[in-house]
Amino acid sequence: MSTSTGPVLWAIDQRGVARIVLNRPELNNAYDASLIDSLLAVLDALRDAASLRAVVVSGAGKHFQAGADLNWIDAVRRSSPEDNLRASRATAEAVRRLNASPVPTIALVQGGCFGGGTGLVAACDVVIAADNAMFSIAEARWGLTAAIIIPQLADAIGVRQLRRYALSGERFGAAEALRIGLVHEVVPLAELAAAGERILRHILENAPQAIAETKALALSCGCGHPDEAAFGGLIDSHAAKRQSAEAAEGLASFFEKRAGRWS
Repeated sequence: MSTSTGPVLWAIDQRGVARIVLNRPELNNAYDASLIDSLLAVLDALRDAASLRAVVVSGAGKHFQAGADLNWIDAVRRSSPEDNLRASRATAEAVRRLNASPVPTIALVQGGCFGGGTGLVAACDVVIAADNAMFSIAEARWGLTAAIIIPQLADAIGVRQLRRYALSGERFGAAEALRIGLVHEVVPLAELAAAGERILRHILENAPQAIAETKALALSCGCGHPDEAAFGGLIDSHAAKRQSAEAAEGLASFFEKRAGRWS
């Protein structure tokens, strides 16, 4: 069984392993409304799939996921408050559904993984990075915040490392991502798919219901699965910042290829 849902490809093999491929390589798989809506549709379809055992997430082309498409972000910033809030909610829902998936999720990361891409991998249970992977939590550089992925990142790398990398916006490589806990393993690029298969073999040896219960218990102990009130607050904060004066200046600095002029 295989299909394409907009810019997201997906298939389920005979073992019950689903593969989701972010397929916007011409823009480094940067997300916009179409990619988010497609990812939500795929996650909905997988929720109803019989005998699903695991999900593998990857990105087509040279890069895993380069964060938000800033042209789309700028268009959303200029939209109505309702449309702006709707965009933040859809993005947050995609991360939440991936995070809460009852089956194990594995991210295979190559090349760039920036902004929201770091949230996607932090929402996965196992992350394997190629040795050419590069990461950054760069929202503040553009006058935005990473509000909706902060809980997953706090679980993945801890608040201390989150404070450094979300405040500096600096890029860091696969070795540093391994050190701080954002990824579990680093392998040569040519061995990325094989490393994913190795993890899958271990997962498929285990009892499905025991896995689901173990994951639910783990989520209940962390920050990455906020209650509805906290989840709504993150969405509101994320949306409000996008329509702020700082975001207007930050996005202008991106398009004009200059440093931000912060007051």
